[in-house]
Amino acid sequence: MDLSFLIEDDAGLRAILREARTIAVVGLSSNPARPSHDVAAYLQDAGYRIIPVNPKERQVLGVPAVPDLRAIAGPVDVVEVFRRSAEVAPHVDEAIAIGARVLWLQDGVIDRAAAQRAHAAGLRVVMDRCMLRDHARLMR
Repeated sequence: MDLSFLIEDDAGLRAILREARTIAVVGLSSNPARPSHDVAAYLQDAGYRIIPVNPKERQVLGVPAVPDLRAIAGPVDVVEVFRRSAEVAPHVDEAIAIGARVLWLQDGVIDRAAAQRAHAAGLRVVMDRCMLRDHARLMR
């Protein structure tokens, strides 16, 4: 499977990070020990609007949580996914349905078929990368 469409170069990553305003974080936990919490808190501190997407949470980082991507009112620039690789596909379908601009699969999250589907639908795709680490390296 050709994955040459994946954004992996610094210029492409920097463009995503510069253009993004709203980041829906799928799997965001209120537990500060979870990586999703640290990454989202960092991004919120960096000025991004964070939307927690987790049906088990009411509020995370002072923001009301939504059960799924379709429950978000308004545009979403980046859908960042903190779920097991085997659980990515339905979130990608939702990201496509809501017209998200970027799909970002966090470190260790790999679903080549879902990434291909997102790309075919017009989303820019980042896979198996940490948004916090890339932001800290490229934007600070």
